[in-house]
Amino acid sequence: MTNLERYLSASVKSSKFVTKEFSTSFSLGIKCLGKDIRSYVYSIYGFVRVADEIVDTFFDSNQEAILDEFEAATFSAITEGFSTNVILHSFQHAVNQFKIDNHLVKAFFSSMRSDLNKSKHTQQSLNDYVYGSAEVVGLMCLKIFVNGNQKSYDNLIYSAKKLGSAFQKVNFFRDMNEDYFEKGRVYFPGFDLEKNLDDSLKKKIELEIESEFVEAKKGIYKLPNSSRFGVLLAYRYYLKLYNKLKSTSSKKLLNKRIRVNNFQKIMLIPTTYVLSLFSFSAKKL
Repeated sequence: MTNLERYLSASVKSSKFVTKEFSTSFSLGIKCLGKDIRSYVYSIYGFVRVADEIVDTFFDSNQEAILDEFEAATFSAITEGFSTNVILHSFQHAVNQFKIDNHLVKAFFSSMRSDLNKSKHTQQSLNDYVYGSAEVVGLMCLKIFVNGNQKSYDNLIYSAKKLGSAFQKVNFFRDMNEDYFEKGRVYFPGFDLEKNLDDSLKKKIELEIESEFVEAKKGIYKLPNSSRFGVLLAYRYYLKLYNKLKSTSSKKLLNKRIRVNNFQKIMLIPTTYVLSLFSFSAKKL
């Protein structure tokens, strides 16, 4: 192993560590991907997590300046094919290896930046935010899953975007209380936490999420074998979380963070594995 290879290996391990520290569910899904693509997906999520932490954690710092610096360093890493920041070195390798479009990365930073200057959303601004914060992440991963096959990528763009959107909106649904009181943000238009969650708005949100799950599901069974199991596991985990949120009263939803415990997550693995072996089975989830 050359020093350059050793440095890349250490960088990927750093991205993997960051991913595992912040998300057990995504880590579990990535672990169920084919060995040849896991490291690249860890590289994507490690990068995404660092950017998330800049806007969600470092409130006592100049977040905008830090994000600007991180964005500039990201594109420099992509151009140079190297970075002294191990997370960015890992990320640029995935981007360059699979020719991930720069406009996806730019859209991601645009959404991260909106978290710093927008506390409420219209439907259009929410759509834009979800595209940049979640849908493009799904598209980056899709580039890896199809291994550069443009036809396969084009055929799966719509369902990949819907999957990313559904995941993000489930996160918003779960984190309403935390987002409002700790971060001063309201993502769903028409929602005012101080006036509680209206049942009709809750139902509207649920229908929106459900429709996206339906569309996302259509693409899962078309994924290559190397990625179908991991994506299917993430899908079923988020669907389980969503169903728990749906069955929780509006009042309780705003006062308690609903979770899927680790045992329930683990129990999804064997059945998901069996389903992933037969592409038609995914249609019946």
